[in-house]
Amino acid sequence: MRIQMGRQRKEILQLQRAGVGTASAEALLSRMEAKVEGLCAQRDALRSAEPHHNKGRVLGGRTW
Repeated sequence: MRIQMGRQRKEILQLQRAGVGTASAEALLSRMEAKVEGLCAQRDALRSAEPHHNKGRVLGGRTW
């Protein structure tokens, strides 16, 4: 998603250089960025809340 937003940012810059109005595109892009940041924060919170099922175990180790 971040790659797509980067591409859109480049397209907006090209439009600005051509003299085309980009206010609505910039507003849309900023809303998209805010949404992605919110989703990433939500993902990180969910990851930190879930228990680590492998904590303290060695990869491939025996279970006695």
